[in-house]
Amino acid sequence: MPSILFITRGCAKNEVDTDRMRALLLRAGYDETDDPDKADAALINTCSFLVSATQESLDTTLELAQRKGEGGRALPIVMCGCVPSRYGAPLADELPEVSAFVNADDEDGIVGVVDGVLGLARDAVPGVPQGALRTVDGASAYVKISEGCDRFCAFCAIPYIRGRYHSRDAGEICDEVLSLMEGGVREVVLIGQDTGIWGSDFKEPRTLASLLRQVAGVVRPYDGWVRVLYLQPEGMTEELVSAIRDVPEVLPYIDIPIQHCSPSVLERMGRRGSAEEFSALFSHLRREIPGMVLRTTAMAGFPGETDEEAQELLDFLQDEEFDYCSVFAYSPEEGTRAATMPNQVPDETKLERAQRLVDLTEQLGFAAAERHVGERVRVIVDGIEEGPDGAELTGHAWFQAPDSDGVVHIGSGELSVGDIVTCDLVDSFTYDLVGEVVEGEVARDERGCL
Repeated sequence: MPSILFITRGCAKNEVDTDRMRALLLRAGYDETDDPDKADAALINTCSFLVSATQESLDTTLELAQRKGEGGRALPIVMCGCVPSRYGAPLADELPEVSAFVNADDEDGIVGVVDGVLGLARDAVPGVPQGALRTVDGASAYVKISEGCDRFCAFCAIPYIRGRYHSRDAGEICDEVLSLMEGGVREVVLIGQDTGIWGSDFKEPRTLASLLRQVAGVVRPYDGWVRVLYLQPEGMTEELVSAIRDVPEVLPYIDIPIQHCSPSVLERMGRRGSAEEFSALFSHLRREIPGMVLRTTAMAGFPGETDEEAQELLDFLQDEEFDYCSVFAYSPEEGTRAATMPNQVPDETKLERAQRLVDLTEQLGFAAAERHVGERVRVIVDGIEEGPDGAELTGHAWFQAPDSDGVVHIGSGELSVGDIVTCDLVDSFTYDLVGEVVEGEVARDERGCL
């Protein structure tokens, strides 16, 4: 059967979608290759959250289109995900290099699409099986618990790309988690556009806290971890706080993207909150969950942002001392309300404000990593990297979200990806730490995990 090259651009949610399409194609008999010269077709799962992400997806597509296979044959390209979902039918005329376009909500039909592109005939296209469809071979795996978003923030195109919010069934989620655990995964990272409201759209509403307890029960026999990302401030209910605090398998790692702290900026964004409200929330979380790690997201240069409001955000981040903070300069996205707002901030000013935030949050983040030196923690081995002294193992501890935060450098040893080892953290540099394996020891906190 032909070989497919898979390329993913964008966020972890896209990684999950690519993996599902990969599983369907492999199940239908296709092979996979990471060499464009050996591929019979390329599948590109695109991102369109920002103008820059859209451009990166288009650049990747055009780069591949210029490659020639045997006999000077162009590489057939299937473009999937956010770019086709956002821009629709006109893409066929604008990108003749692409053989087929697949919207995000049509990706379960990928086998028929690729068959058609390659001119393959089969008696029947395999149906989509029940249960998990994954090919993950690492120690951590993302699991989507919802799709779409109902917030319609002024700067964000996601509701127009991915549709309205809908939760996945808890049983379906747990089946996927069980399959991953049986396959060697030791950490599941629950993601969605707005994880905190999971279950609120069901006929009989459920809560994220109830889902966390259910998923924790699935990973418990495997000594696994559960991490949840993308919690909006309004989603931090007392029930959820209790679940994060009291369920040993749920990591005390809380990711709350605030975007800004000025009430006037947040109101223009279509969001709620203020520095005082956020500060009260974070103080409450730190009291209820001692030692927790806190991540946020901040945006610089939203339309109408004044120098005083920019300084207010900088001061707020300084006062709160987040462990991790992602910083973005505002990008006007086609079709969003913010793109047509007056008082657009000049690019130079946006970038200068964003850099000030980056400089501060890096300083705070490096200091937060250094505070873990001297701790004994469990580390999940993620892979092997080439370091200055040769190959070394890398992994992550409970306070490091995979692919987002720093890593733990373990050095060489008789370990495999997916192993969980106890390490003494002996040094730090930037967001990374150096760990020394402690043989025969298991690190646990007072809740019995970590």
